[in-house]
Amino acid sequence: MPIQLKEVKTKKDLRKFIKFPFKLYKGNKYYVPPMIQFEMNTLLKEKNPAFEIADAIYWVAEKNGEIVGRIAAIALDMELKEKKLIRFGWIDFIDDLEVSKALINQAEEWGKQKGAEAIHGPMGFTDLDYEGALISGFDQIATQAAIYNYPYYAKHYENLNLEKAVDWIEFRGIPPKKLPERYERLASIISKRFGIKALHLKKAKDVRKYATEMFKVLNDSYSQLYGYYPLTSKQINYYVEQYLGMVRKEYICLIVDREDKIIGIGISFPSLSKAFQKAKGSLFPFGFIHILKDFWFNKHLDLLLIGVTPEYQKKGAASLMFSEFFKNYIKNGVEYYSTGPMLEDNSPIQNMWNEYDKNVPSVNIRRRCYKKKIS
Repeated sequence: MPIQLKEVKTKKDLRKFIKFPFKLYKGNKYYVPPMIQFEMNTLLKEKNPAFEIADAIYWVAEKNGEIVGRIAAIALDMELKEKKLIRFGWIDFIDDLEVSKALINQAEEWGKQKGAEAIHGPMGFTDLDYEGALISGFDQIATQAAIYNYPYYAKHYENLNLEKAVDWIEFRGIPPKKLPERYERLASIISKRFGIKALHLKKAKDVRKYATEMFKVLNDSYSQLYGYYPLTSKQINYYVEQYLGMVRKEYICLIVDREDKIIGIGISFPSLSKAFQKAKGSLFPFGFIHILKDFWFNKHLDLLLIGVTPEYQKKGAASLMFSEFFKNYIKNGVEYYSTGPMLEDNSPIQNMWNEYDKNVPSVNIRRRCYKKKIS
């Protein structure tokens, strides 16, 4: 029976779109399902302020009446205007080349109608959405903010003439038991020389006080990264409400200048990957119990965001931040951490991880953004 592509038009359709990977990866111990309501909020036009500066459309592929694949096509206004590019994301498919081909072709056709000349992905609306197809590290549990996919995905992309655009890599590590004195001395020297210091939050609710400024630092520090476009004020408010309503202040690192203006941020979060697996996409009736338990008692952290404004990137601000990170990790008994994706050519940050943590293993997690000209 031929493959049928159906556009997602209703909330019921969207829920099926979101839940398809739950079935595809059932029994896979490395896949981490998202919270369904969070996904709904991201993909619904009336919920996500990204739609003020973007357009998107979603399809599912069906065969014999069963969903066998899905894809989102996304057009960011600025990216389409400046680079004639659209994105594809939220892509999953069974190991059938006809399915993946139909999905990519459909996204290309939509892009062509928009005036695009090329397509790239997997990517979302912003850097805070899922991005990068996993191409190595299939034996590692995904973080709650990263994609997991089967090894055959890469073969499909290559067979469909998609080529590498960029790669991101991730580290997994074990914090040292004690921060070497030379790192503390280095942090002290940097602080005195450039007038920067760590801002220690007294209460968790203080995070919201600085939240908008924190995201503005991200806009500045990520401005030259592949595929990054500045978050609007409405998007910033959206992410503040979505992600910073409940944080552990001891895992928030803020670096400020002499005027107490934030010039660097780092956000770690207790890993909720196993809790999300147990919750199976829903907070209720019991999902929230697993999440709260890991939020307060898990000794595995995910480093979700780190950024330093360009002015201070060569003045040791990152080194000061790493010193603060590891002091807090040691103080709170953190046993293991997972970094977020870093561009493979971002050697300064990679060297920093290797310098501060001698337990960092060789790179074993890599994810890729693919790109293809639209014929």
